[in-house]
Amino acid sequence: MTDRYCVFGNPISHSKSPAIHAAFAAQTGEVMEYTAIAAPLDDFTGAWRRFTAEGGRGSNVTVPFKEEAFRLCDTLSQRAQRAGAVNTLVLGKNGLTYGDTTDGIGLVRDLARHGVNLAGARILVLGAGGAVRGVLEPLLAAGPLSVRIANRTAAKAAALAQDFTDLGEVHGGGFDAVSGPFDLVINGTSASLAGDLPPLPDDLFAIGATAYDMMYGAEPTVFLRWAEARGARTVDGLGMLVEQAAESFFQWRGKRPDTEPVLAELRRSL
Repeated sequence: MTDRYCVFGNPISHSKSPAIHAAFAAQTGEVMEYTAIAAPLDDFTGAWRRFTAEGGRGSNVTVPFKEEAFRLCDTLSQRAQRAGAVNTLVLGKNGLTYGDTTDGIGLVRDLARHGVNLAGARILVLGAGGAVRGVLEPLLAAGPLSVRIANRTAAKAAALAQDFTDLGEVHGGGFDAVSGPFDLVINGTSASLAGDLPPLPDDLFAIGATAYDMMYGAEPTVFLRWAEARGARTVDGLGMLVEQAAESFFQWRGKRPDTEPVLAELRRSL
């Protein structure tokens, strides 16, 4: 029987994950099926149990189920424990569910693709929600000089920073306390999708700085347009999406796909 995988979300019809994993499977010669499943908002755990009972071997998890996925796991990776959320589930041969989060490693690998050196960098991260929490551990592991978390609610950013102070120099506060320059500014909010922009100073970017938006689209986000006008090099989050998928694929199949042709095809399809 063909091994089955899926992505759970609600809504989920927009997901690019089935196309990404189909491309990975074709490239590596793996025989597998990958579909998108809209789990009930009030019963994600039941959806996972039903999927595995029907032969499912693993899944990706997207909004709004990452925290519930975290809670159902029997064992967790260290980075998932730090994130408090899971985007990759693996059903072990012993019947236990293993959970990991690959978002952070996806971000770090995409930044490396674009030649961004995180070691010794001054980093600003916008937002203090689950998307940001999920990437802090891999970011800090890369050895930046400092990480500043800025959020509309200063106390939330400060509390998030406090959870990671054992891993490096990390601070949190409100947007009004932000002062540059930074070598890398990461937008981890969804505000730019709605055409909104956090209140940020114009002198945010150091010479040669990169602005990275975790969101992506056919056109640059409002944050990336704003950053480019202020001299920053800009990168959207499409590569992060592909890289986090590649890490999930590796955990399921033991093969690491070449992400470049998959990313190029995905970019053309936007």
